[in-house]
Amino acid sequence: MSHTPRPSGRVREVFSAFLLLGLTSFGGPIAHLGYFRTEFVERRRWLSEQAYADLVALCQFLPGPASSQVGLALGLVRAGPWGAAAAWTAFTLPSAVVLVLFALGSSVLDGPVSQGIIHGLKVTAVAIIAHAVWGMARSLCPDPGRAGIALAAVFTVVLVSGPLGQVAAIVIGAMAGIVLCRAYVAVDVHDLPLPVSARVGHLVGLTFVALLFGLPLLAWISPTAILAVMNAFYRAGALVFGGGHVVLPLLEAEVVQSGWVSADEFLTGYGAAQAVPGPLFTFASYLGAVMVPLSGSLFGAALALVMIFLPGMLLLVAVLPHWSRFRRWGSAQALMRGANAAVVGILGAALYQPVWTSAILGLNEFALALAGFLLLSVWKLPAWAVVVILASSGILITM
Repeated sequence: MSHTPRPSGRVREVFSAFLLLGLTSFGGPIAHLGYFRTEFVERRRWLSEQAYADLVALCQFLPGPASSQVGLALGLVRAGPWGAAAAWTAFTLPSAVVLVLFALGSSVLDGPVSQGIIHGLKVTAVAIIAHAVWGMARSLCPDPGRAGIALAAVFTVVLVSGPLGQVAAIVIGAMAGIVLCRAYVAVDVHDLPLPVSARVGHLVGLTFVALLFGLPLLAWISPTAILAVMNAFYRAGALVFGGGHVVLPLLEAEVVQSGWVSADEFLTGYGAAQAVPGPLFTFASYLGAVMVPLSGSLFGAALALVMIFLPGMLLLVAVLPHWSRFRRWGSAQALMRGANAAVVGILGAALYQPVWTSAILGLNEFALALAGFLLLSVWKLPAWAVVVILASSGILITM
């Protein structure tokens, strides 16, 4: 157990930890959850496996970028509101900066060496997710009932593709948990140290609703470029489940069909977003930097970035105080056991598709992924060290 730093020290601790992850967390939201678990549950022990799985299950239900919402909640638990802001800023900033530079003409992603590193980082995501699935399965699926729920979740996300399948898997797992998991010995549930009262949660929830319905009205009454951009990106972030990839059709409708961004620019930016660490929602920073209404300014990039993340963050803060109380109810413990087992199944399904299928192209990639898994699980190397080793190895296997 690490020492307990001062409050200001905790904010710096959160910022430095998430900045490192923001620089190295390739692989999309599922991979990010694996990185978070390795760093904050296994190594730093900021919260328990059970509490972490509860946060993941909650964020899978909410609209917005699930991994960024989990990261914000982790910062909130560790260092309060400033910790939440530090976690979001540090995790989001690296990829946003790279994409803005790309929008302004940077060629940092060109060349065979860069492509080899990117390929190695995709293989790294396989090792990270496999390690997370293995660790969570041992603690959250220790009996036949919960193992069966995890297996049912795999079949659910296979049969019902997209975010609807993920939500359905968690709902089915929760309902199955009420039936199958009541007989197990109850675990002690400790409230997460969330510095958010129910009153604040209510106010934040009202703010979310007010912006969702108020921004379109303001943009209609006063049709300025700033209000139009705020409305478009806030609505895109508020009305999507499942994270970054699902938001792309909404963004295309908002910025391409309106003539703000050309189709070629949109697709070019999307390709660049696949090759950077951090959340895919930072694609908004690229769009903000190239779109017409704000003349391709850095201000446009920052505004688009904040507005697309804002609704998911508001919803999370609004729900968290009630979520903590919900976990203490007797029947809720059984429900959450089932939901947590379903999360393991969802992660297991994602390990194969799209992570494994897009990264493991042959025996070389398989051997590299296996080496990364052993480095994490047997030699207990930190995730950032495994990222460096496997990314460097990616250059060799692509030559």
